[in-house]
Amino acid sequence: MIRRISLAALTLLIAVPLAAQAPAGLQLRLDHSTDAADPDDVPEVTVTTSGDGFEVRTGPAVTAWNSANTATGNYTLRGTFTLLEPSGHVNYYGLVYGGRDLEGSGQNYLYFLIAQDGSYLVKHRAGNETTHDIQGRTPHSAVMATDANGRSVNALEVRVGADATDFVVNGVVVHSAPKSGMAARTDGIWGARVNHVIPGILVEGLGISR
Repeated sequence: MIRRISLAALTLLIAVPLAAQAPAGLQLRLDHSTDAADPDDVPEVTVTTSGDGFEVRTGPAVTAWNSANTATGNYTLRGTFTLLEPSGHVNYYGLVYGGRDLEGSGQNYLYFLIAQDGSYLVKHRAGNETTHDIQGRTPHSAVMATDANGRSVNALEVRVGADATDFVVNGVVVHSAPKSGMAARTDGIWGARVNHVIPGILVEGLGISR
């Protein structure tokens, strides 16, 4: 049985299979697609422990975190994301940081995501409906696109400094944003996000260093 599911996930009335063995303390918030032309064709999300990480299969998009995992000041958040099977169209996955009120209607966080086509984006989520681009969808050679078998491995980092945040893929800085406005809200909960209808993502080595 999943050891912990956030109240927000339950109140959204989205089924998370009880057979899945998720990491202890992991909380999930699920987001239905609101685009009739791009629906959640799979109704469920599964999260299962795999080695020192976890595997996610969507379904609706999901934000995953442990409330004990917070960071302030200068830090580096990192994680390695293995796409096991691609979506039928381009969808994004990656790191969440600076999170607050993740279970409530006032959810607020920043996220750095990549996609199977070799692009990345950086965005700010404020509330249930609103997102703001810090850096819109951008192709970059550092992002490994899917191979002939539909798989890819990408190591992501968010390096939060005193004046700027660097966004890193496989050791290459793909974007740098000054810590001002929305991009300055870097203190808070960290975790991962996997957008909808992705058949398999393995998340490993998720954590921070200073």
